[in-house]
Amino acid sequence: MSQNHADICIEFDDVVAGYKDFMILNNLSFKARRGSITLLLGPNGAGKSTALKTLFGLLKPRQGRILLDGVDVGGASQKALLAHGIAFVPQGRNLFGQLTVYENLELGGITLGMKTTHERIPEVLEFFPRVKERMNSLASSLSGGEQKQLEIGRALLLRPKVILIDEPSIGLSPIVVQDVFKLLRKLADQGTTVLMVEQNVKSALKISDEAIALESGRLVLQRPASELLDDPHIERLFLGGAHQAAPAAGV
Repeated sequence: MSQNHADICIEFDDVVAGYKDFMILNNLSFKARRGSITLLLGPNGAGKSTALKTLFGLLKPRQGRILLDGVDVGGASQKALLAHGIAFVPQGRNLFGQLTVYENLELGGITLGMKTTHERIPEVLEFFPRVKERMNSLASSLSGGEQKQLEIGRALLLRPKVILIDEPSIGLSPIVVQDVFKLLRKLADQGTTVLMVEQNVKSALKISDEAIALESGRLVLQRPASELLDDPHIERLFLGGAHQAAPAAGV
């Protein structure tokens, strides 16, 4: 797929990254458009979560560049990346269980200052009516779906330009998963760029714009999500063999 350079929000250019001497991303290059949902696919160990962590500054690239709106942010601190408008919602539960919903939101806005945080909390809660009803409850008492919504809400306090979200459906019921996906689609339609790792491939493809398959830390396929949704080889794209399943159109 041809991409206007002005539309590109995220670009990985020949990125190598990993842990100590073990490299997981091996000359990874891809682009993600502004105001779109880009889904990262691939088998376990392909480098999907590592790509998110490297973009968010949890790992430093050993080689290559990571560009955000044309600015090289590779190796920048998480504080600097937050200032650039990047928010990260990692796997699992990342809340303070013995604090209330409201207190968790306050901590999410700690870099904003309390005045701005308190002004933004009501607008964020409008996205999550069930969480809003539990504002004074301990975070640990929320259902799995409510906790995930609270995590996303905490990220939205920063009014991010980019949301990185890793496996949002883990531990959630199908109905709640659909609610989360609808919210991500709404945010993208409003201009937020979403880069997502998700094991629930078919449901995620339905709300995504572009899909990227990785193998051994390399890009092996990039195509519109709508095309992959109808691909009979979709399970192989997730489990491996993406370069054999279909031509790397749009790379």
